[in-house]
Amino acid sequence: MWNAWNPLDGMHSLHRELDRFLRGHRQEAGLRTAFLPGRAARRYPLLNVSEDAEALFVQALAPGLKPDSIEVTVQGSTLRLAGEKAGHEGVEAVAFHRSERAAGRFQRSLELQTEIDETQVSAHYRDGILEIRLPKDQRARARNIKVSIG
Repeated sequence: MWNAWNPLDGMHSLHRELDRFLRGHRQEAGLRTAFLPGRAARRYPLLNVSEDAEALFVQALAPGLKPDSIEVTVQGSTLRLAGEKAGHEGVEAVAFHRSERAAGRFQRSLELQTEIDETQVSAHYRDGILEIRLPKDQRARARNIKVSIG
């Protein structure tokens, strides 16, 4: 049996992929998500997230931030980072031959996989890296249960 080529098959696949992409970025609609030239789909700042038994650790690569503009907010299991990346202060626009380092306000939210003890969160910014320690809520920590025999 011969199957005829249908040009709409490719369109359906493209529509699904585009819909999936837009669903992932809907919460940040209208906000600039990257300061990387040609990579507008990447979120800013770039993050590393790790954990141990007691806490989650977030390292955010965020050079050039104004330290007094950094906002770290934790509510339940959502981490929100916001701030402002410094611009070209002291340089007149007439002098620019090329400008690839964008500046301005940013915001990024990250849904964490566990509840956080919001009262114990700490953050430190040094050398362009924002380090955040998010202690797990007591209920979310793993517990060793002694098994009795007999």
